[in-house]
Amino acid sequence: MAKIILISCVSKKLNHKSEARDLYVSPLFQKNLKYAKLLNPDRIFILSAEYGLLNLNKEIEPYDKTLNKMSSDEIKEWANFVLKQLQEVFDLNKDEFVFLAGNNYRKFLLPHIRNYKIPMLGLGIGKQLKWLTEKIKNE
Repeated sequence: MAKIILISCVSKKLNHKSEARDLYVSPLFQKNLKYAKLLNPDRIFILSAEYGLLNLNKEIEPYDKTLNKMSSDEIKEWANFVLKQLQEVFDLNKDEFVFLAGNNYRKFLLPHIRNYKIPMLGLGIGKQLKWLTEKIKNE
């Protein structure tokens, strides 16, 4: 069983092409990535509104797209695209998925994934930052 961490993209980005891990510069993304690495996962991906499932080392251009401005149907279409990407590599019934992502990024994925965790479920961004800071500090 593989452990896969899924981190949502953020709006604060560099203004030039770079590896995905470096493109997103918000404190929330940076702390999510540090925390994700502490979990010793098999893989870490970014859930990108533009690219779907995104490898950390993939070079991409900055973009201005967010699920938060999409209709429910558009988010479902995005989620179906991501599910196809996940199914090419992972077993959605057996592998473990850890979501470091907001509700819009996970709500249409969760019904198709049997084994998942949402460590910061119900926390606003401020509380997520505090929670992540504590987790990173204690490791």
